[in-house]
Amino acid sequence: MSHCSGYSDPSSFAEDGPEVLDEEGTQEDLEYKLKGLIDLTLDKSAKTRQAALEGIKNALASKMLYEFILERRMTLTDSIERCLKKGKSDEQRAAAALASVLCIQLGPGIESEEILKTLGPILKKIICDGSASIQARQTCATCFGVCCFIATDDITELYSTLECLENIFTKSYLKEKDTTVICSTANTVLHISSLLAWTLLLTICPINEVKKKLEMHFHKLPSLLSCDDVNMRIAAGESLALLFELARGIESDFFYEDMESLTQMLRALATDGNKHRAKVDKRKQRSVFRDVLRAVEERDFPTETIKFGPERMYIDCWVKKHTYDTFKEVLGSGMQYHLQSNEFLRNVFELGPPVMLDAATLKTMKISRFERHLYNSAAFKARTKARSKCRDKRADVGEFF
Repeated sequence: MSHCSGYSDPSSFAEDGPEVLDEEGTQEDLEYKLKGLIDLTLDKSAKTRQAALEGIKNALASKMLYEFILERRMTLTDSIERCLKKGKSDEQRAAAALASVLCIQLGPGIESEEILKTLGPILKKIICDGSASIQARQTCATCFGVCCFIATDDITELYSTLECLENIFTKSYLKEKDTTVICSTANTVLHISSLLAWTLLLTICPINEVKKKLEMHFHKLPSLLSCDDVNMRIAAGESLALLFELARGIESDFFYEDMESLTQMLRALATDGNKHRAKVDKRKQRSVFRDVLRAVEERDFPTETIKFGPERMYIDCWVKKHTYDTFKEVLGSGMQYHLQSNEFLRNVFELGPPVMLDAATLKTMKISRFERHLYNSAAFKARTKARSKCRDKRADVGEFF
């Protein structure tokens, strides 16, 4: 028992996160802890298994451990498979999230292909299982899309995955008898994840398949813009912008028949002032749909700059934005580290080989937790003081009048 005390509580690893590993731990400590967590994925307690899966996922999201993972990929795949098959909702979600990060670590190649070959049928079964937890199905849909994007070398498998995801999100399409708003249901979050995963895979399809999908969905997808769920409206809008980008990439003079009605709908969403909608939702929606409208009408994209370490990346098209957003959702705060170190992601975003930095440079780039706390406290005080001054001015004006 004393030998296991270093990793007997996997939840502590998940809570501490990457900073503890970087600042306090060595590579040996990390690998020792991970070996313990891998063993705990076989524990009898579902909570312990779930915490172990989350701990491994957090470690892989925050550090490149290619050699360590390569040696243990079969063991990890077996654990993920077992947890997906026999676990309940939260355990299935943790297992699917780990599978995504595992494939991101390994990158394209026979190892990832074997993982997808083993887990793909199980993921598909959960996604299509109406009796399974919605949250588990949602995470599995994202995982299936990401793993297929990385690992699939079989075009028929790619088309099969697209069809599986299509069968899910098209259930949200407006039916012919309906002419008004699409009401969201418990399944809407699943439909959103399936649509976003489908859109990601469409970016790696051959031109003939892209044309086929455009014909199938271009006139139905806009119906999702009338959904009463803001996240579905945003997902549909961004997917439409990406579809227009793909279509114009194939045919520069691409013509969309219902352009007038579509732009009216997009303009309404970009200037939405409905009082029954939350302010945060309206602000988020207007910001997204201003960009979507510009993309559809003017073929324009507002370039974003992503900084990571001494480097920066320019996101200058919808395909790149959607790919970045998908991997950021999976990796969370580890996205910047992986952009610096992960050869697969650097190839996806055309960043070239990783930039080698010496230890001294890395140390100067790091901000300690204490320094970050002081910085955030100072920023908060400055904002509070500015707000107070602003309120005082408004009060003075009110008294004057």
